[in-house]
Amino acid sequence: MIIRKFAAIDIGSNAIRLLINNVIEQKGKPTTFKKSELIRVPVRLGEDSFIKGEISEGTLNRLTKTMKSFDLLMQVYGVEKYMACATSALREANNGREVVEHIYKDSGIKIDIIDGKKEASIIASTDLKDLINNDRSYLYVDVGGGSTEFTIFDQGNLISSKSFKIGTVRILNDLVKDSVWDEIKEWIMSHFNKESKVEIIGSGGNINKLHKMSGRKVGQPLSFIWLNAQYHFLNSMEYDDRISELGLNQDRADVIIPAAKIFLSAAKWSGAKKIHVPKIGLADGMIKTLYYQ
Repeated sequence: MIIRKFAAIDIGSNAIRLLINNVIEQKGKPTTFKKSELIRVPVRLGEDSFIKGEISEGTLNRLTKTMKSFDLLMQVYGVEKYMACATSALREANNGREVVEHIYKDSGIKIDIIDGKKEASIIASTDLKDLINNDRSYLYVDVGGGSTEFTIFDQGNLISSKSFKIGTVRILNDLVKDSVWDEIKEWIMSHFNKESKVEIIGSGGNINKLHKMSGRKVGQPLSFIWLNAQYHFLNSMEYDDRISELGLNQDRADVIIPAAKIFLSAAKWSGAKKIHVPKIGLADGMIKTLYYQ
């Protein structure tokens, strides 16, 4: 048996994640991937990028310290290879390239700024196909802070994929126009009809948290009815109460509501009644991309 260690750094608009995976190779057996460590730091780059147009000095300092700590952790864990990808916040910041150069100079970590199409293709390289039945259609929805990736699977095949500039941090700061919602609605409804058997596969920290709050077991999907009721329940509470009474983290207690709204809208427009939450996303796809390429 050979155990190799790979890491993925997902630099999102709301938080930055370091995922360390054990990749287990055994002669005569398929390679297995096992999560070893997941660390999340709520830097929230999107509030700088989407509102001010650039990453501020204070946020850059926090980002740099985070990357330095991730570099040390990867050394301690004995990581063989890593991939670091930044999504919409750095993609849209006027000084995004300068930030990447600064991080590389200070921490040695090389960051790739990827577009929505690349992000969706990396996500599609995860174990999604293991969850898909050929007798129905699926809408994969990955909700981030700055963008949301939608991918359609039909009869086991990837049919279409698109990224939209809508995310939890954007919605919180009133940066999403009605026309964007209309565009998403039109795109989803153009791929499904009333006869389509559609189920949603959701990813992202917010839908994972909602699934945990539901008390459902791993593998059990959320229902549209439950998610709709939970959305209205959370929306009726004050921000402070979501923290003190529900135990939500400060950086989760606000973004969880717009995330639920995106999932509910996608379910309504596609006609889906179930939302599967397999706990896979961009970082998992990055590990697979690293290993197989």
